[in-house]
Amino acid sequence: MVEQARAWWEKSAVLKAYYEQEWGQPTHDDQALFELMSLESLQIGLNWELVVNKRAAFNEAFHHFELDQVAAMPATVIEGLMQDSRLIRNRRKLESIPHNARAVQAIQKEYGSFDAYVWHFTGGQQIINRPLTWAAVPAQSPLSKQVATSMKKHGITMMGPVTAYSFLQGAGVIDDHLAQ
Repeated sequence: MVEQARAWWEKSAVLKAYYEQEWGQPTHDDQALFELMSLESLQIGLNWELVVNKRAAFNEAFHHFELDQVAAMPATVIEGLMQDSRLIRNRRKLESIPHNARAVQAIQKEYGSFDAYVWHFTGGQQIINRPLTWAAVPAQSPLSKQVATSMKKHGITMMGPVTAYSFLQGAGVIDDHLAQ
């Protein structure tokens, strides 16, 4: 008998808590959406558990993802963050966070809020899929390709269709919780 692979949230208590308490829950707070987008960008090439375990350190380093404070961070701060072993020390990823904060500020001016921008792709409606298995969940979709393209046009970096799909899942725009 072939054993079915465990789902990503079954691998640790921290992932299970994230899955049960945050993932797939509709998020409408600009700061929370910016934090999630930043964390998803940090995950590229890594695993989500590593990012979640470093989340507190990233909140400390990036002013709890308060947009105005992060957008005002001078480039020289990144050098110090590169020395902080509590963080994922990838220069491009770290530099993208203040850069993306400024891009999100421009989006807020255009759309009224980052929330309005994120949710406009689905007309404010949550997409509920209810797949039977984790294997049935795609890594990307036409929607995530559209979101990634739009984000890039708005100056957001470190955001491709796969990262955008994960972001949309985390923000609850797409709810891929398994059918019971």
